[in-house]
Amino acid sequence: MAYKISNRAIIVNEGGEKVLIADELQYEDSITISSTTNTLSPTYITDYFPVVTPIQGSTSGYTSGGGIGPPTYAESNVIDKFSFSSDGNATDVGDITEAGMAVTGQSSSSHGYTSGGYDPNNGYRNIIDKFPFSSDGNASDVGDITVTRSGLSGQSSSSHGYSSGGIDTGPGSDVIDKFPFSSDANATDVGNLTSNRYPVAGHSSTTHGYVSGGGSPALGPDFVKDAIEKFPFSSDANATDVGNLTQARLTSGAGQSSDASGYHSGGSTGPPFTPVNTIDKFPFSSDENASDVGDLTQARNTAAGQSSDASGYSSGGSGYVNTIDKFPFGTDGNATDVGDLTQAREQVAGQQV
Repeated sequence: MAYKISNRAIIVNEGGEKVLIADELQYEDSITISSTTNTLSPTYITDYFPVVTPIQGSTSGYTSGGGIGPPTYAESNVIDKFSFSSDGNATDVGDITEAGMAVTGQSSSSHGYTSGGYDPNNGYRNIIDKFPFSSDGNASDVGDITVTRSGLSGQSSSSHGYSSGGIDTGPGSDVIDKFPFSSDANATDVGNLTSNRYPVAGHSSTTHGYVSGGGSPALGPDFVKDAIEKFPFSSDANATDVGNLTQARLTSGAGQSSDASGYHSGGSTGPPFTPVNTIDKFPFSSDENASDVGDLTQARNTAAGQSSDASGYSSGGSGYVNTIDKFPFGTDGNATDVGDLTQAREQVAGQQV
């Protein structure tokens, strides 16, 4: 097999065991190689053509943690799982280490993560929980984010999970935290949002993390924000403001991501805080404002967002609902109710594989 990089040709034998660089490659009825220079390891090709793990899942969506409504009004530790291949109800497949609400989620190719959160007994949390996709099971505590907070957003690159924004004991946080998928470790502070914001929705392209909505009373009278912010995965850096949602929303909607666009579904406008059913969409390829492309089946906030390769999902949400909504990525359209969680709950985290 031959690859052309710049003005040189790279020849790989069938087993990929040897790599040869040629300064010149001619092809008529046969290939003529001239001016060969040196051999390299087989990883030379993958260094030039890195494999990028897609953000979307192909098998299952997960919903973890959250707050349970009447009559108990308690926090949940449940990890629910539902199928992407067929519409149906979720099943309870495990527990996070501590029941909590206002958590956020991240997804590697092999594990789901739940970070941050809040419960009345223990206050704001910094826990990073991890649970396997290959088998149903409980989560384990594998590290800490740098700042205890809830109402934060989650993003995922091929190699790291990110937790951004949220609220702790002050007026909110602008911290962007990053933790590795390859090993169990604490997060590091790698940048800042343009302002302190909570609760916020998170989205991920293959190259950038996005945060949309949120706000803080510390920002003044117009503290509910419609901003869409973006930060790079390739280097540690601050976020920049790259567009606006169609509505300013404080109580967060759910975040979903196709391979081309980010989606912000639901949330609340305000004050006064009124839940909405709007599904907003903004492109990853250019910095632009979002457009309204459909509606959820119910107006609600603090739902979990999941993303398959074909559809976005919004599960749970305010009013303590158990609804799993699904809307298409291929065309702009409304969501349909395709199943139920095992518990009606809000302020939940979402993951996918």
